[in-house]
Amino acid sequence: MYLLGTDYGTGGAKATIIDTKGTVLSYAFEEYPILTPHPGWSEHDPHLYWQVACRIIGKAIAEAGVNARDIKGVAVSSALPSLVLVDASGNPINNAYNLMDKRATGEVQWIKDNVGEERIFEISKNRLDDHPALVNLMWEKAHRRQDFARIDKALTIDGFITLKLTGRATCHYSGAAFYGVAYDLLRRKFDKDLMERIGISPDVLPDLYRCEQIAGEVTAAAAEATGLAAGTPVAAGQVDCNAGWIGAGAIEEGDIQMNLGTCGNFGIVHRDTEFHRSMIAFAYTTDSENTYITVPTTTTGGQLIRYMRDNFYPLELTREKQTGVDTYDLINQEAQAVPPGSEGLLVLPYLMGERTPIWDVYARGTIFGLSINHTRGHVIRAMMESVAYALYDSFDLIKQTGRKINTPIVLNEGGAKSPLWRRVITDVFDVPTVLVKRRTGAPYGDAILAGVATGLFKDFSVARQWTEYIEPMAPDPTRHEIYMAYFALYKRLYGHVRDDYRTLASLREKYHR
Repeated sequence: MYLLGTDYGTGGAKATIIDTKGTVLSYAFEEYPILTPHPGWSEHDPHLYWQVACRIIGKAIAEAGVNARDIKGVAVSSALPSLVLVDASGNPINNAYNLMDKRATGEVQWIKDNVGEERIFEISKNRLDDHPALVNLMWEKAHRRQDFARIDKALTIDGFITLKLTGRATCHYSGAAFYGVAYDLLRRKFDKDLMERIGISPDVLPDLYRCEQIAGEVTAAAAEATGLAAGTPVAAGQVDCNAGWIGAGAIEEGDIQMNLGTCGNFGIVHRDTEFHRSMIAFAYTTDSENTYITVPTTTTGGQLIRYMRDNFYPLELTREKQTGVDTYDLINQEAQAVPPGSEGLLVLPYLMGERTPIWDVYARGTIFGLSINHTRGHVIRAMMESVAYALYDSFDLIKQTGRKINTPIVLNEGGAKSPLWRRVITDVFDVPTVLVKRRTGAPYGDAILAGVATGLFKDFSVARQWTEYIEPMAPDPTRHEIYMAYFALYKRLYGHVRDDYRTLASLREKYHR
């Protein structure tokens, strides 16, 4: 018996098949482009989601060499917030929103003026920002009225894939929090009064399920397209960071894990209902009715290094296709040669605005102190350090609350495979870290979820049993002292340019729209 997990990130999708002993039998990955047609917009072509699903699921089945009828469950996760609008036939309407989109600033201001931020936090346990799906639906209603009238359901990326697999429009509790504004996190339902106040009909919202619940079965049409067997159970799913952390053994209260994917984030599992006003909170998969996770996030974490690769390493990318030498390995080698503090180079990593803890939609990337002696390697290292500073800013606030945190910090997906970046994180945070040996990531956690949802596993304890932590690092006090000096400047620098970001946004709007 086997299980399939599929995960959709901001930059690509992955699929894996495991057996009931946790052995990875296959893994498939495919990138897709991030579209930025206007400043502050970040989109995907939603038609690619299903095309990619059919390809990577088919590849995973073929590589594993298993009979599709022996795959006993499927689960899907995705990076959130995201928004895929579909018509009554399940076809996408316009491009999909991904988590870096920052266009709905006017709608956020309307809610602040007419509903109030306190009311939003009271219901959602999250601060008001322009990233939740309901805010983006308000933008659609204001700017694309004809298209808005065609909307049958507003889904997450994984919800769209689950719709394509099962024919059912669903969302899990961990994803529902990313609709935001009117989603009551503790009561696990949308507040009718707030929905009416913001002018969005509940009819466009999907049905809500526990993450661990079966949401439907693979249809005959989906089976033909993917190679799965018709009737295969499909779990409700989970947000991608939950999937990655579940797959790496985060199942106890106080467990902390970190990803350096497109975003950079870490999560701390808890059962109490005390929520920090500057962080992101949602249901955790292991008991999605009673367990939560607090997740500080920097919007462009690993995306900074992908941006540098794509725009400043064109020859290396061309050579990669010829030699097979990973461009990211070359990037890390260049950054490794630069000392802590990047010889006086400091970066604010806000390429697409910023989330925790500053929540500034207008913020943009800033390179400070650039000198003639600085190379690409200096910029890369300064970017790695800047992501560490951004995450440490939130970590320091959480430490002050006294919340239980189990160390070491477990470093998981994306850029965490870089020993240099792990060293930077370890020294900035001044906390021991370890790396997950298995590099399968979120789809592995999805496969485990599928096993729990179908009853093949009694609970999530297998996730801890199957996880091995390697390459432990202890913080270096000297490097931590250096980093704290630069961190203090990092904080001051943002304070100096914060208002200028708004001026810059006005100039972009005036001259470059």
